[in-house]
Amino acid sequence: MTKKDLTVIITTFKSEEKIDTCLDSIDPSVKVIVVENSNNKKFKTYVESKYQNVECTLTGHNYGYGKANNIGLKKVTTKYVLILNPDTILRDDVINNFFSFLKKKIDFSLLGPSQNENFTNQESDNYNDSNIAEVNNIKGFAMFLNISKFTDIGFFDENFFLYLEETDLCKRVKKINEKIYIDKNIKILHHGGKSVRQNFSHEIELVRNWHWMWSLFYYNKKHFNYTYALTLVLPRFFSALIKNLFYRLLFNSKKKEIYSKRLSGLLNSILGRPAWYRPTLD
Repeated sequence: MTKKDLTVIITTFKSEEKIDTCLDSIDPSVKVIVVENSNNKKFKTYVESKYQNVECTLTGHNYGYGKANNIGLKKVTTKYVLILNPDTILRDDVINNFFSFLKKKIDFSLLGPSQNENFTNQESDNYNDSNIAEVNNIKGFAMFLNISKFTDIGFFDENFFLYLEETDLCKRVKKINEKIYIDKNIKILHHGGKSVRQNFSHEIELVRNWHWMWSLFYYNKKHFNYTYALTLVLPRFFSALIKNLFYRLLFNSKKKEIYSKRLSGLLNSILGRPAWYRPTLD
């Protein structure tokens, strides 16, 4: 196995403040596909001219996390893929430790790293086998995919716009008795929720609330049933309704808007409508 067997995919949207730090941490001999959820030609020109290992695809629309990653995955010709969030930083030994994992000849579909809030960039001397564990799911900020395993599984469910796409993928992997692992020798820093420029923080908060509620109902309806999903979300529905009314009385427009979005996301999902809500960031 060589570094030519791995491709990195990064889905971006208004991520100009974070993308350099992420790309700078990736071994320049590894191919990177950046999928930008817009038609930002200036961004494409910038990343492709600065990083010789980067190919940037513009979607022309904001398709969200799952569909954008699928666009990148369709371009992949390597055996393995690392899907990354743009607000991540790879320690220097990440790629080498991934190939150390591969040398163990472990049968896997998905592999997750250790998530570190703080770490030094000093490479460890030893690869420790005790840091490898089989799990039921991994987080979406960094996921290694064994591409050959996904011919029948498929990649991300494009009905999700944001949230639970990776949980859904893990669920489908486990349903056919494929393996998911975490390898804590592989250390990746994830800032969390910092992919988009901070001046859009309120609008992004609205998007997150809408789509979290939509995805929560859709995921549980998909993997269990409608009644189970409805029973799960009803307490959240009434909580959001009460808080919406409460903040209306207090004339707190920002809080009122957040809970309005939670109600809207839930109602749209319950009624079987698609995840249509998009941020307004222009």
